[in-house]
Amino acid sequence: MQTQPTTPFGRRPLSLAMVASQAATENFAARPHASETVVHKWRLFRALTEAKEPLGVTDRALSVLHALLSFHQETVLTLPANDSKSAETDSAGAGIVVFPSNKELSIRAHGMAPATLRRHLACLVDAGLIIRRDSPNGKRFARRGQGGAIEDAFGFDLMPLVARGAEIENLAEEVRAENRATALLREKITLTRRDIAKMIAAGIEEGVSGDWEGFHLRYATLSGRYARNLLRSDLEALADELALLAAEIRKLLETYVKAQNMSANESQSERHIQNQTTNISDFEPSLPKGRAEPSGLNYQEVGAPSASEPEILGTGGRRPEQKPGSARTYPLGMVLEACPDILDFASGGISSWRDLAATAAVVRKAIGVSPDAWAQALDVLGEHDTSIVIAAILQRGDEIKSAGGYLRVLTAKARTGEFSLGPVLMALLRGKAAKAARERKRVG
Repeated sequence: MQTQPTTPFGRRPLSLAMVASQAATENFAARPHASETVVHKWRLFRALTEAKEPLGVTDRALSVLHALLSFHQETVLTLPANDSKSAETDSAGAGIVVFPSNKELSIRAHGMAPATLRRHLACLVDAGLIIRRDSPNGKRFARRGQGGAIEDAFGFDLMPLVARGAEIENLAEEVRAENRATALLREKITLTRRDIAKMIAAGIEEGVSGDWEGFHLRYATLSGRYARNLLRSDLEALADELALLAAEIRKLLETYVKAQNMSANESQSERHIQNQTTNISDFEPSLPKGRAEPSGLNYQEVGAPSASEPEILGTGGRRPEQKPGSARTYPLGMVLEACPDILDFASGGISSWRDLAATAAVVRKAIGVSPDAWAQALDVLGEHDTSIVIAAILQRGDEIKSAGGYLRVLTAKARTGEFSLGPVLMALLRGKAAKAARERKRVG
């Protein structure tokens, strides 16, 4: 190649980035044995795709680069020897120049508009991945000498890809390592959130003394910070905070277990914990779609309920050791958070269990629960639990066609010890958190 232009044609300015790229390429070409460097162009392109962010190129710019690479006939990129001009190739002199017309380049770039094509070509030049070798009139062409060998070529020089091949591979490996570390952090966060949710449900069900409402609020706050666009440092901080919360809850449960006597009652309680864990579904806010809902939390009401229908509000296997209507530790704040719709029926708000019971009495008329079904529920479940059940039925009103008939079924199950409110509240909280997560994703 007799001439090697270094400035662009027409009004395009020469930038310092262009000068730096040309200087680095020339320095590489001047090294001993530089012509022995061989780069597989499609493997390098894959590395470029992975390292596009640190290199500062877009996916559209890479599409243009892919089209340029397709005009180079060989599979590998290598610097031709300075004295080799016998082969008919688009590589000449110290460069690897391809010279497609704008029309052909646009076709191979899947019909990209000329203005868009020029913009992404400029992006590749600024990123130092290609060098412009513009002719005096701005056209791209090759001049062949005697024997058909190319003497001069004007177009786009791909030699920076050879010069920066090792750098690009290293950047791609760093990106892969970062992605692996991020994936492991997200996996750790998902598992820890699941552990916390299960432990809170178990603690509430077993009546373990503790600030379960506070634990749940901390869990919900931390879960609300989880998003797809978090940086690795943010994920590490979130994982550490969730791990501390999980350790605190686990210590509380282990202390409770150690305090129990190793007796038949304890064995029965252990079986109860195992059954309950089986019936409680994974209520994390970001549970992937498509996961099957366990039968203990199936909310598909298809008609007036009967004793043989799937259980909608968390009824599990029979637990004879639990007396119907026994006292449970369900904080009022948790009930209102799980069933916020009942607040619409409260004239002066709900600040106590007395307010909740009074509002539930109003709601049961609105949803069609007969006085007889209401009286039976109060007799079996008690005032507090009946109020919670009414609030839960109201919250799931679209899925329950016969509120009165459904309340009778739950009352019958509670009479035999087969109904538990813990899964009800946790399932409603899970649904609320999942809906909020979907809304954040839609807005984001």
